[in-house]
Amino acid sequence: MSKKIAVVVTDLFEDSEYTEPVKAFKEAGHEIVTIEKESGTTVTGKNKEATVTIDKGIDDVKPDDFEALFIPGGFSPDMLRADDRFVTFTKQFAESKKPIMAICHGPQLLITAKVLKGRDVTGYKSIHVDLENAGANLHDKEVVVCGGNLVTSRTPDDLPAFNRESLNVLK
Repeated sequence: MSKKIAVVVTDLFEDSEYTEPVKAFKEAGHEIVTIEKESGTTVTGKNKEATVTIDKGIDDVKPDDFEALFIPGGFSPDMLRADDRFVTFTKQFAESKKPIMAICHGPQLLITAKVLKGRDVTGYKSIHVDLENAGANLHDKEVVVCGGNLVTSRTPDDLPAFNRESLNVLK
């Protein structure tokens, strides 16, 4: 069954951590809606290999509009977590137990939303201490699935496992 996936993203996202999962999600029949501060703007990956035209502004959406949330890595999640609207949006997904897929630095939004206590996760090496300080159970492996609804991975090298487990959670 097709799911509508919210993708929170801004400039300096990790290009492949956006493009490869989005391609996999679309090929599996899921709908992608990109969300940033304003609709119609264009954001660019940190390697300048990908640009994304934003579908919706954060003020124009609510978690009830979607079945899942995807948070690509890079510097994007760190910038988004400085905006309380993105933190609240993320927290509401976690509280409603909807699928959340976060790779690399993506879990930074989950840290700021304070929804990782007791959850099994992984992430990019530089945020491991942050994940532990947030009360998460850290596992340094290519993909971690927790509770059947939270998928996390560490780096672009983990994308095949991340995409596979994300698609399993979306079934």
